[in-house]
Amino acid sequence: MNSDIYILLILLLPLLSFLFIGLSGRKLSTGMAVSVGCLTLITTLIFSIAVAFDYFFVKGSVGGVYAPQIVARFEWLRFSPGMSIDLGLIVDPISVMMLLVITCISTMVNIFSIGYMKGEERLKSYYAYLSLFTFSMLGLVLSINIFQMYIFWELVGISSFLLIGFFFNKPSAIAAAKKAFIVTRFADFGFLIGILILGTGAKTFDFLTLIDRLTHPGVALDSLTGSGFLGMSCLTWALILVFMGGAGKSAMFPLHIWLPDAMEGPTPVSALIHAATMVVAGVFLVARLFPIYSISAPEVLQGIAYIGSFTALFSALIACAQTDIKKVLAYSTISQIGFMMFALGVAGWGEGHDEGFTASMFHLFTHAFFKALLFLCAGSVIHAVHSNEMKDMGGLRKSMPITHITFLLACLAIAGIPPFSGFFSKEAILSAAAHGNPPVFYVGLFTSALTSFYMFRLYFSIFWSKPVDAHAHNHEKGQWAMNIPLILLAIGAVLAGLIPFGKYVSATGKAIELPIHVMFSVLPVCLGLGGILVAAFMYKKQNEIPQKVTKLLGNFYEAAYKKFFIDEIYLFLTHKVIFNLIGRPAAWFDRNVVDGMIQRTGSTSVNTSNAIKNLQSGKLQGYTMYFLGGVIVLVVLILIKFL
Repeated sequence: MNSDIYILLILLLPLLSFLFIGLSGRKLSTGMAVSVGCLTLITTLIFSIAVAFDYFFVKGSVGGVYAPQIVARFEWLRFSPGMSIDLGLIVDPISVMMLLVITCISTMVNIFSIGYMKGEERLKSYYAYLSLFTFSMLGLVLSINIFQMYIFWELVGISSFLLIGFFFNKPSAIAAAKKAFIVTRFADFGFLIGILILGTGAKTFDFLTLIDRLTHPGVALDSLTGSGFLGMSCLTWALILVFMGGAGKSAMFPLHIWLPDAMEGPTPVSALIHAATMVVAGVFLVARLFPIYSISAPEVLQGIAYIGSFTALFSALIACAQTDIKKVLAYSTISQIGFMMFALGVAGWGEGHDEGFTASMFHLFTHAFFKALLFLCAGSVIHAVHSNEMKDMGGLRKSMPITHITFLLACLAIAGIPPFSGFFSKEAILSAAAHGNPPVFYVGLFTSALTSFYMFRLYFSIFWSKPVDAHAHNHEKGQWAMNIPLILLAIGAVLAGLIPFGKYVSATGKAIELPIHVMFSVLPVCLGLGGILVAAFMYKKQNEIPQKVTKLLGNFYEAAYKKFFIDEIYLFLTHKVIFNLIGRPAAWFDRNVVDGMIQRTGSTSVNTSNAIKNLQSGKLQGYTMYFLGGVIVLVVLILIKFL
């Protein structure tokens, strides 16, 4: 079968699954809904592997360059003779890579949910939402133009809202869903404005044409760089606003506040949305427009590097103080997305400069496996102990051997310990930063050490810490649906780094090398091992060292535990400033001026109507009198005129 047909099926099958499960109602059994959801995703995964093989090994390379290929393009909406919005699908290295990530993680989550969500009343709705999310995310990465991407971008937001708030009877879940929706809507508003500026300036929304016109001298580039505001060109503002949308989806500081609360959704949802797919949409967006950022607005790219590095460090510090295992993983996700962002920020265009681009995409790829694995392992633990708090765990390595081993492998991967996958991608990021922006490199290096510490703090607190209960039963027995995804993802977490990623994915489409220099790697690996040893010393066995360290750190630890009071600052700004200084006056003006004018207009009309309604009484005698009176007035006026 033609690979173009596979690509169309990859996009359509999850949509058909959503429609079938969602519209079947009570006619469809829960078991059938689960089967349809899982089989659909398994099929899309197989098709994605076929597309990737065809693109990377058969026909994707043209003259040693992996060129973009357009599938099923047609005109949707025309604005003017020279500008229209076309719909279609684009296949290139980063979109194919994302196809593999999305379909693989979605398939694992669908299978894992068979065991984790067993007994839920609304399981059919859950699987329908999963299919909708997968369809939306696939449409986002395959979009041929930035406006089409925005449509799927919003669909991703809607489906994530539904999944985060799946437990709608929990006030905290509803609050988290609303928070995620509102925060990302503010960011997406900036994204939309950026799209309109780029589109109107370049006279196109098509990615390939947009990149061509805004990276080469011409009318489009001159129109966007020749005008500006507050000392920056329109192109710079547009790219900042586009990044604002990406920062919202990828939870970059200060728009990160929605992601930790989003852990109120089912744990498999956290693995799907908040570890491997949705949160990397912002990274993918910057990567998609990377030629424009790197060639036409390198100052914006530098700003992205600083925001990404600060976010990585900031989130890692918070993760060190959290006690809810899903919150630790949430802040870990924000930190790792920060690594991907600053890798793009330190990259440049052309041979020898784009190592950061490939390193970012490589880390996106490897991170998908080990972070999804960490979340699913956390789900397995929560399913067994019925708590998210580390204090309720400990000594679980004997009763949960599969979860224990796979969680350990994922921790080694995220800590950057060789030969696990995270070592290769993280070393590539640090190498790119060392060559492109030394201050960012040192921040990344320190953050990498913190990553090792807080992940093994989590590992030892869950599986060691307390003595093993010899009489504890095996919580994993019979849980094949939950164990199989853990094993498969663990294989990815171990082996994904061995792929020669630079051969297939680069900014220019040409093969590059991501060499691992032994001498360069010594310091990051030693710092990673140091973080592990410190975590083992503090948390492998119960002792008073953590309490002493907490007391020693004092206010700093309290601030980190309270997430540096960012949520409180937002609440203060919204309730005390926006609501009181803007909302209340606006409400008074609306109630007294706008509504008052409308009410006075209405009352005036009513009073006038009451005053003149007797003129239309319906009585013939009255009309005759009015007519006679009018005639008399006319006669009097005529007499006055002639006399």
